[in-house]
Amino acid sequence: MEDVIIIGAGAVGAFIARSLSRFQVSVLVIEKENDVGDVTSMANSAIAHSGYDPEPGTKKAFFNVAGNRMFPQLCKELDVSFGQVGTLTVATENEQLEMLKDLLERAKKNGVPAEFLTADEVKKSEPNINPEVKGALLCPTGGIVNPFTLVAHAMENAMDNGVKLALGEEVTGIVKQGGIYHVTTNKKTYEAKVVVNSAGLHADDIARMIEPIEWKILPRKGEYYVLDHYAPGLVNHVLFPLPSAKGKGVLVTMTTSGNYLVGPSSEFVNNKEDTATDVMTLASVKAQAMNLVPKVPFNQEIRVYAGIRATPSTHDFIIEPSKKYSDFINVAGIESPGLVSSPAIGEYVATKLIGAVLPLNERPNYKSRVRPYVKPLSMPLEERNALIKKDPRYGEMVCQCEKVSLGEIYDVLSRSVPCLTVKALKKRTRAGFGKCQGGFCQPQVIRLLAAYYHVTPLEVLYDRAGSQIVKDETKKESK
Repeated sequence: MEDVIIIGAGAVGAFIARSLSRFQVSVLVIEKENDVGDVTSMANSAIAHSGYDPEPGTKKAFFNVAGNRMFPQLCKELDVSFGQVGTLTVATENEQLEMLKDLLERAKKNGVPAEFLTADEVKKSEPNINPEVKGALLCPTGGIVNPFTLVAHAMENAMDNGVKLALGEEVTGIVKQGGIYHVTTNKKTYEAKVVVNSAGLHADDIARMIEPIEWKILPRKGEYYVLDHYAPGLVNHVLFPLPSAKGKGVLVTMTTSGNYLVGPSSEFVNNKEDTATDVMTLASVKAQAMNLVPKVPFNQEIRVYAGIRATPSTHDFIIEPSKKYSDFINVAGIESPGLVSSPAIGEYVATKLIGAVLPLNERPNYKSRVRPYVKPLSMPLEERNALIKKDPRYGEMVCQCEKVSLGEIYDVLSRSVPCLTVKALKKRTRAGFGKCQGGFCQPQVIRLLAAYYHVTPLEVLYDRAGSQIVKDETKKESK
């Protein structure tokens, strides 16, 4: 029996697990996908929001600002790429200047550093901005982060400190008997004293297994363009339009990998699994982006994608025990700015909510850092050559587009978080993220995964069950 079961291994579940790993409690994380951070935490804008936008006094405002303050040190400990490049919320019409002033006041109430920039100041810092710009709100603490490694490394750190992880298991039922929760998945049944529901898009489905609820999760789709890392300097900050009831609007931003993101759209959908993109929506995203940056080079597009946000009917984060049980904790509706809020949410849920129902004693041998990752591309040439001389695998390129070496892939595979699929390895190493989108490196990645996990290439999955890439052998040995 576990002390705590966490349902969901997205950003929030991973950071709750990491916070709990500081204490002498047994923790199991159950995730229905074959990798951590594989749904909303993967398909988002990769932004560490400053916290100027949420309504003052809300949970969104509190956890956004608290999480943003944690990010610089947190990303050092977890070896995650993070750039505090600042955000600019741009007015392109005179009528919008009053809205900027209102946002400036909101930023002050939320305790977020912010300042108003004139049109000339904006043009000076952003040469490619719409020349009709009237002004902008600068929030210097906003930034960009690698969302894939943020979740994976947080879970890695948690597992290095004793947390257990069950991948590919979907929770199908929860019953409380004799003070103990019996959590049944499609594979087995687990027992725990405390359950945390951080199941993202399906958090309302999990909550209803315990009691009737008054809230629900509304899936909201956002579609994006990804541009190649063709050249630096298209934008120097994260650029937002003025926010609306639909969200923060279509942004244009660089990423920690040097690519550019354009998006998202914002439309409610009926299907929580609907990640399809469509021409009309993407055309609207393109038009809105070009109102910010008229010369966005869409000829450098390498892919499009869609993510689904778990929008709560309450219009604010739901972070509280169930009405029936104080030891069943719902952490739901964590939409934007959920990514940056997740470390602060994890700390609060672990120490305040779980700490109220379970004794928490500090673990004496807790480690706050992951084992450093070897990054040959960031090394001076002399150091890189010395590394390759010591381990030639770091000189053997698997992914030519992103310059990912065999040594880096084996490093990732040796970590505590399993890397079971092509997509999982892609998110950790960027092998397959380049211009060819895996056209050249994917066969080698399949062979590497097959050899590492002692399966055949026909058994290697791209992502979910049934997503085998190799369907059959075309050449078989004659007998």
